[in-house]
Amino acid sequence: MQALRVSQALIRSFSSTARNRFQNRVREKQLFQEDNDIPLYLKGGIVDNILYRVTMTLCLGGTVYSLYSLGWASFPRN
Repeated sequence: MQALRVSQALIRSFSSTARNRFQNRVREKQLFQEDNDIPLYLKGGIVDNILYRVTMTLCLGGTVYSLYSLGWASFPRN
C-alpha cells in the first residue's frame, strides 16, 4: 500500500500540470527569423559582434602564422 502512494505521488509530480509553471520563451530567443538586414551571426547584439571579431582575428592570425611557418620550413638551413 505504501508503494502505491509513493508511485502516485511520483506520477503527480511528473505530470503535465507540473511543467506548466515555466513560461515558454523560445519565441523571444528566435531573433534569426526577423527580417532586419542584419547578418545572422550578428543578431545577438554586442556579444555576438565581439565573439565574431575575436574568432575572425584568431582564424586570420593562425592562417598567417601557418603560412609563415611553412615558408620558414621550406628553406633548409646550411
